[in-house]
Amino acid sequence: MRFTEIDLFGVYVAPISLMMVAAWVITVVLRRLSSRFSWEPHVWHPALFVFAIYIAVLSSIVLIAG
Repeated sequence: MRFTEIDLFGVYVAPISLMMVAAWVITVVLRRLSSRFSWEPHVWHPALFVFAIYIAVLSSIVLIAG
């Protein structure tokens, strides 16, 4: 699959930006699940952990799309 621009209402958008938005939504859901089950107190640096989860989700989306 080639990563070509996507036409959204006449504006060409890079596919990575749509993947980044999708990864952000998935990360928000995972963060809410972790706070619901109280997993956050077990992490050393919560912001760094959320960033690492975001990068892992984004990487997975890019690998699946490619």
